[in-house]
Amino acid sequence: MSGHPITSDPAPAPEQKPALRIGPGGPGDSPAPVGFIGLGNMGAPIAKRLLAWPGGLVVCDVRPETTEPFVAEGATAAATGAEVARTARLVSVTVLDDAQVRDVVDGPEGILRTAAPGTVIAVHSPIADSTAVELAEVCAAAGVHLVDAPVSGGAQGAESGQLAVMVGAPREVLLWAGMPVHAGEVGAGTRMKLARNLLHFISFTATAEASRLAEAAGIDIAKLGRVVRHTDAITGGAGAVMLRDTTAPIATDDFWHGVFTHVRGLGEKDLSLALGLADRLGVDLPLGTIALRDLGTGFGVGPGELARRADVRASDGVSGDAGGTGRDHDDEENR
Repeated sequence: MSGHPITSDPAPAPEQKPALRIGPGGPGDSPAPVGFIGLGNMGAPIAKRLLAWPGGLVVCDVRPETTEPFVAEGATAAATGAEVARTARLVSVTVLDDAQVRDVVDGPEGILRTAAPGTVIAVHSPIADSTAVELAEVCAAAGVHLVDAPVSGGAQGAESGQLAVMVGAPREVLLWAGMPVHAGEVGAGTRMKLARNLLHFISFTATAEASRLAEAAGIDIAKLGRVVRHTDAITGGAGAVMLRDTTAPIATDDFWHGVFTHVRGLGEKDLSLALGLADRLGVDLPLGTIALRDLGTGFGVGPGELARRADVRASDGVSGDAGGTGRDHDDEENR
């Protein structure tokens, strides 16, 4: 692993005392060890990438046996967060939940019991943004920086070193990763992670809905999964439409209006066809119905003809093909 996980601006302001060194060391320093607490499915592969840190790695987990492979590679094992922070100036935390994070950081044997001023605690665990903000205030009183730095990319991304890290921290505190994103101040990283995970698990629910339709239609859903993974790798999946910096309606003379009006037309056509198939097979697709209704509004261009037609039919209590046929839509586009 190259570079320095966390550094600060080494140049002091004129006629002022040099700024306190943040983290495990800058280019001209003898680097201090880094610490890692929590060696589970995500934590272990991340920690492995720190074994090459020239200042050394200190690892800690409630299951002592998980530290043994790291010790065999030259790391030092510690029993508590306080023991980690006696030498480490950057401590990453990847434990289960808010309660464990609070205990690791500020508990009786937590990091703050021994952490030197300038130490950085990077919390990668999925926690509430309010927990990150509260702990950052407690840490600041001790001269310690707490960074909420949730990760995205799963165990595979952790193994390959390609995780996205959403950093909520002051700008003078920087992290290295496959894709570091400065989300804002402390708490912003977690808020970004929650929005990202909302998309993730809603898409899982939509996957189950699509699988029910495919299964009812006699399709091999394992083969469908192969198609989805292949094409999402090409198109970018849901992230491909996250291109604007606002969710406000788009003016008709804006460049994006034409782009998203076109995508809305394609989407409403395909959703209508899928809902029509589901109606014939007797499969309920509540997310599909919502998607047809809200797709254009979500894009900022408002509903298209097929969505408006389906809304009228739903208001009238009419069942059947949600948006007519795809041919109707094609004919309208060609007029």
